Amino acid sequence: MTNRLDDEALIADPSPLVPWFDAQLGGQSRDLTLEKISGGASNSLLRVTRGARQYALRRPPAVSNDKTSHNMDRELRIARALKQTDVPHARLVEGTVDPEWIGGPFLVMDWIDGFTPRDPMPPPFATDPDNRRALGDAVIDALAAISRVDWRAVGLDDFGKPDGFISRQVDRWKGQFERNRTRDLVQLDLIAAWLNANQPRNSTPGLMHGDYSFANVMIAPDTPACVAAVIDWELSTIGDPLVDLGHLLSSWADDTSGPTWAFYIDWHTGFRSRAEAAERYARASGRDVNALPFYMVLALFRLGVILEGSYARYVRGQSDNPRHAAFEQRVPDILNQAVRLIDRN
Repeated sequence: MTNRLDDEALIADPSPLVPWFDAQLGGQSRDLTLEKISGGASNSLLRVTRGARQYALRRPPAVSNDKTSHNMDRELRIARALKQTDVPHARLVEGTVDPEWIGGPFLVMDWIDGFTPRDPMPPPFATDPDNRRALGDAVIDALAAISRVDWRAVGLDDFGKPDGFISRQVDRWKGQFERNRTRDLVQLDLIAAWLNANQPRNSTPGLMHGDYSFANVMIAPDTPACVAAVIDWELSTIGDPLVDLGHLLSSWADDTSGPTWAFYIDWHTGFRSRAEAAERYARASGRDVNALPFYMVLALFRLGVILEGSYARYVRGQSDNPRHAAFEQRVPDILNQAVRLIDRN
């Protein structure tokens, strides 16, 4: 078994990956060059250049946040399933969970030409209200496409436990908070009680991305606006797709919402209102969105717990990422956003 090679070691000497790429892509054996794009608490992303082609290599972080996160075997399985759908995604080359090559699992996809939307955006989307509205519409439409996937037909029959999915959420995320607890967060109990008292009826099960937001889509660089790929499927499952909608729209600010956790977007230039975005999703997905406040509060509860796990690692000295230090205040801000939603509903 090969010892785990860290990102820097692979960049310095990518030769352990050469035979794997040769076997998958065929043709003449070629040297590789690697460039680190992101890494740390989330899966590492490396850009691989082989001849004239570029690929994205994803691998788990050296230290995992929670035993249910960063499961590369699941991400590889969903990547294979997406090849059978109309969901925009990065085409899978292949992947492996065998530690033989670099000491751990990884998957390789085509490199996507595009950008993750945050302001300032590239010129076609920087200030033009029509282009920005079309961009927001494309993000909503891609989410609706995920919800429409016939998950049984693409081999995801046992990919999740959709029965009772919503009823398990509060206990699941409170449990994760307790495993990582380093401080008290007084809002959590209030939010949990409200969620338990306002749980909607189960909706039709469907494929969930698990972390759907502007941060996890790639937009094609030219107009008309188009989602080139939905990325980062590590939290995907079969459950209630309205959880994805709640997560996206909990970030989506308008004149009625006040500030949201997605402060990296100027929501007041071109984008539809939150209600209009929800209605577009309802039409495209065929799903009832009347319980949207519940799903947004649940999304904020869940996001707060996830980010608190990163903050806990920082407090324990397991991370020196300055972003994790900032979660000391950002997590309470997210939970306070949930409390404001509760007060309005």
